Amino acid sequence: MKLKPFACFSLLVTASLVLTACGGSGGAQEPIQALGAGEGQVDIIAWAGYIERGETDPTYDWVTAFESATGCVVNVKTAATSDEMVSLMNAGGFDLVTASGDASNRLIAGGTVQPVNIDLIPSYNTVDERLQNAPWHTVDGVHYGAPYQWGANVLMYNTEVFPEAPTSWNVVFEEMTLPDGASNKGRVQAYDGAIYIADAALYLKSHNPELGIDDPYQLTQAQFDATVELLTGQRELVSRYWHDVVVQMEDFTSEGIVASSSWPYQVNLLQFEGKPIASVVPSEGATGWADTTMLHVNAPHPNCAYMWMEHSLDPQVQGDVAAWFGSVPAVPAACTASELLTDAGCATNGFDNFDQIAFWKTPSGTGFVPYSQWVEAYNEIKGQ
Repeated sequence: MKLKPFACFSLLVTASLVLTACGGSGGAQEPIQALGAGEGQVDIIAWAGYIERGETDPTYDWVTAFESATGCVVNVKTAATSDEMVSLMNAGGFDLVTASGDASNRLIAGGTVQPVNIDLIPSYNTVDERLQNAPWHTVDGVHYGAPYQWGANVLMYNTEVFPEAPTSWNVVFEEMTLPDGASNKGRVQAYDGAIYIADAALYLKSHNPELGIDDPYQLTQAQFDATVELLTGQRELVSRYWHDVVVQMEDFTSEGIVASSSWPYQVNLLQFEGKPIASVVPSEGATGWADTTMLHVNAPHPNCAYMWMEHSLDPQVQGDVAAWFGSVPAVPAACTASELLTDAGCATNGFDNFDQIAFWKTPSGTGFVPYSQWVEAYNEIKGQ
């Protein structure tokens, strides 16, 4: 979505809500020009596993040192979907959010986040050049956050059921007999978010080329209808639409689930527990996320928030987060700065796969089905 400078733009979010924001002198506030003393705390909405203080594993802690150095106590609200993040940010009371691309543009368009002054984030120039001006957080040269982490939505599978890695997403989209001789019906999951429609569209892009799908987030009505048809058929296979990472891990260990879209975070934790779990990016490719730490327009603690954004770009912090979550750091220097990640960690986590990932973004554009219809259609599918 190309936005004009000094102009208003709108984004249809639901059937009844159009968010409008104005840039330039007509609306968007100017970024903070100087920092003062910390306010004593910072409140952050984040994905599970993104902000750790050693409570799960004492080795993984990038919060305690920050609190000691700044006096800013870090409070975290975990969110399970981008829609939840947008809702929480719209309600207010938070300073920061680690927003994926399908949330960040909505937050910008809604005026919910403010531009950031990258001069007050000295480490910004160490960010991967592929991310510094990415369209999901930069509008006409104005930055709306600091890149955090990125990666692919992987196919997680049970290695006892799949002695060899699955090569296609068909194991979750089409009914079939799996290598263990049993059907996949009732043994697979799908992500509990309307953005998952893009995963199905990416699958059809490869298997039904006559549909002419180019961008899985920009679907004509005919392409969208075909994708909804695929997902409606998948409903007969899915035992749960997952959004809680803990519940998904429990389903893989005790409820007979053997394949699902997932995040590297769940894969890492299950493997750490010795479970027969692995992951793969199948032949059709994968959707993915590039997350940005964004500042609320009415952030109660902006000084601590800027201090956190700078801290979040520290190479060791970036590497430790990547090691814990299974993601790729936004700062390339992190690839050799973290003992937890190891020198091979960036390659293992997909540093060179950037161009092969269809990163989450809010569906929009003239002639394409808007996100409001994605939400409506996906809710209908799940409710069947």
